[in-house]
Amino acid sequence: MSELELVHRGKVREMYRVDDKHLLMVASDRISAFDVVFNEPVPDKGRVLTAMTAWWSDWLGDIAPTHVVSANPADFPAAARRSEWAGRALLVRRAEMLPIECIVRGYITGSAWKEYQRSGTMHDEPMPAGLAESQQLAEPVFTPSTKATDGHDVNISFDAAADIVGAETAAAARQLSVDMYSAAAAHAFERGIIIADTKFELGFVDGSLVVADEWLTPDSSRFWPKAQWHPGSSPPSLDKQPVRDATEATGWNKEPPPPPLPDEVIASTRDRYIEAYETLTGESFSDWVSRSAVPPEAIAS
Repeated sequence: MSELELVHRGKVREMYRVDDKHLLMVASDRISAFDVVFNEPVPDKGRVLTAMTAWWSDWLGDIAPTHVVSANPADFPAAARRSEWAGRALLVRRAEMLPIECIVRGYITGSAWKEYQRSGTMHDEPMPAGLAESQQLAEPVFTPSTKATDGHDVNISFDAAADIVGAETAAAARQLSVDMYSAAAAHAFERGIIIADTKFELGFVDGSLVVADEWLTPDSSRFWPKAQWHPGSSPPSLDKQPVRDATEATGWNKEPPPPPLPDEVIASTRDRYIEAYETLTGESFSDWVSRSAVPPEAIAS
C-alpha cells in the first residue's frame, strides 16, 4: 500500500519511516480494551483520534512540546499521500520513548477505584479513607504504569517508575503530565466534559522531553458528560466504555481471543468518539474529513 517502510504496528497505529528523524503515524479503526484488540473496527475512529491529537497539539503548544510536525497531506512525502490515509496520518518527529505510561487521574475510577476498594491505596500509595467511586481527587495525581509489549500493563508507584526511567526523568514526566492534564481538564469542564483520567506517552527528541503518540483522545482518556457525573456512581463515558461494558458483561476473562462486538456497540462507540471531538474542539468532524482529503492529482500511485 505504500513505498514507505513499516517500522512498527501497534494496537491501533502503524508507524512508517520517512527519514532518519521523521515518521508517518497512521491511525486505524482498530479498537482495543483491556490491552486486547478486537476483530471488528469502529468506522472513522482513526480519523477522530488523528483530528483530536492534531487539535490538542496546537492547543497545548504553550504548555508542552509534542512530536507533531504536520497534519497537512501537502507536507507529507509523496508516498504518504494516499486516499485511504486521509485524515488518519500525522508527520511526526522520531522520539526515544519512555518505557512507562504516564497516567494522570483527577477522579478515582476504573482500576484505581478497584484497588482503593481492596486496599485503600491508588498505585500502591495510601489514599484518604471514605472516598466514593468517581469522586474528584483533591488534586490531579500522577499514577504511572508499565508499558507491556505483551499482556497487560501493570499499575506502579511513582518510586517504581523512577527506578525504571531515573528520578530526574520521572519527576519531569510527572510535572509535564500533570500540567497538561490540568489545563486540558479545565478547558473540557467549560465545554461540559469531565476528563476523569488520561494517559500520555512521553519521549525524548533531541534531548527534550515531548508528548508523543496520541493524547487526550477517547482511546487514551475517560470522558464524562459533566451533567451526568455524581460521586458514588460511574457516569456514562464519551469513549470506549460501551466496548468495556459489553465485553465484561459476557464474562470474558480479558485474554485473547476477545468476544465479538455487536453492531449497536460499534455504532454507539463511533457516535461517542465523534461527539467527544466536536464538543471538546468546537469543530465539525465532517470539516476535518474535508480538510484532510488528498486531492486526486496528489494521490500516490
